[in-house]
Amino acid sequence: MDWIVRAEVESDHIAIDRLHQSAFGQDGESRLVRALRCLPDFAPELSLVADAKQRIIGHILFTSIRIRGPTRSVPALALAPMAVLPQWQRRGVGSSLMQIGLDCCRRLGHTRVIVVGHSRYYGRFGFVSASRFGIQAPFPVSPDAFMALALQVHALSGCPGVVEYPAAFAAG
Repeated sequence: MDWIVRAEVESDHIAIDRLHQSAFGQDGESRLVRALRCLPDFAPELSLVADAKQRIIGHILFTSIRIRGPTRSVPALALAPMAVLPQWQRRGVGSSLMQIGLDCCRRLGHTRVIVVGHSRYYGRFGFVSASRFGIQAPFPVSPDAFMALALQVHALSGCPGVVEYPAAFAAG
């Protein structure tokens, strides 16, 4: 491996912005990351970078969300965004970010992760359709693309509801 995965530090912020702009071809994800950093419950230890000799080549961010059901509300994490510089894609950078990121979430006591993305990619890490558990998106999305992962056994059982994202997600 030609990179390490570590928590972001403030001096990484500009490189993370450029990474998302390069990977997505626009600045929506960069603006989202900047807005999420301003939230009172932002956890810098859940904003991870892949660092190749002091060059940021990948980034993954987990943000606190809620699943609001008819009788209770439970905490979860949103995985968004995740990006790898185009020239570093298909080398395992994204998989490293994902595996280390999920391990970090578990270690910190988090139990559920929600993601919107490609089921073939995220399915490799154990994500399944959130609809299996009665968990719904607050916006129109294919059930195959709206996925959940239990970080502890049965963490998704008995918590149906609608995911509530921070307002920053809607602004992007």
